Amino acid sequence: MTSTLQHMVRLVLPGIALLLALSRTILAASQPHNVIYAINAGGDAHVDSYGIKYARDPLMGKVGTESDYGKQLLMINRVKPNDELLYQTERYHHDTFGYELPLAGDGEYVLILKFCEVYFNAPNMKVFDVVLNNRHMVVTDLDIFSLVGRGTAHDEYVYFTVSRGRLYFKEEDSEIRGGKVKLEFLKGYKDNPKINAIVLIKGYDESSLPRLSPQASEQQQIPEPLGDLQNNGAASASTGSPSSADGDAQTDSKSKNRKTSGPKQPNPYSLDESSMMLPVFIAIGAFIPLLFCLSDVGAPFPIRTKPVRIRNPTTTTAGLLRYF
Repeated sequence: MTSTLQHMVRLVLPGIALLLALSRTILAASQPHNVIYAINAGGDAHVDSYGIKYARDPLMGKVGTESDYGKQLLMINRVKPNDELLYQTERYHHDTFGYELPLAGDGEYVLILKFCEVYFNAPNMKVFDVVLNNRHMVVTDLDIFSLVGRGTAHDEYVYFTVSRGRLYFKEEDSEIRGGKVKLEFLKGYKDNPKINAIVLIKGYDESSLPRLSPQASEQQQIPEPLGDLQNNGAASASTGSPSSADGDAQTDSKSKNRKTSGPKQPNPYSLDESSMMLPVFIAIGAFIPLLFCLSDVGAPFPIRTKPVRIRNPTTTTAGLLRYF
């Protein structure tokens, strides 16, 4: 009996191990991103449409204020209905606040910060900065409404690398202590800093990262006149903004390739006064000969144009008058 049981165990154990391996493979396939950290700020746990599991906000009842004011909105633009909750709840504070993000060794990371303006109806009302690891200003003067408007999702992507205990962001680097980095939302000069949700992914594939749907203004753009396109392109190029460089180049190329409908019309306000008086001069020139003709027809007697030769110099004045 004992030998039979042992024989059965030997047959079953490889099958169990195979099932466990298959389950891990299926789980990895269903979770395309290596999510190190994800929280729903100001709200409870949630799973989004990409399968990313967001934990409950760890700062509940500790720092700042959790709010679900965004639930008063009928919808959140640019996201699927299942993902609206991530942008309806938020955490804000009257002072600088932040989270500690755990790392998973060396590698490339992307930090996705999710925002949505659910209160203000104008730009320049809420403006703040975001700092990573006490050194790197990853987002500067963030004005959510100015970027996308009210009730519209907006994501910020922060790319950095971890190597040998140091964090590298653009041309800067800083020391990592305790295998964690601090993410802070700085109190600025306009209202309070806030955050809706945070996702930290390691070893990402750029093409498969979760992205928001394009805005309606990006999908349906009203074509502008050629002159306006050229003026706008010149104005944008003068600002020297790195983020708008590609857009300006595309605008310039489109303005050059566009064809106008019909020949260019002269500007009526650019005509000089002489050209405007030309019809008057023509009318005067035509009227003068007509005036002479009328005076000739209406004269009491015809004007003789034959020259008069006086044969006798002693002819009296009365004699001369007979010739007329």
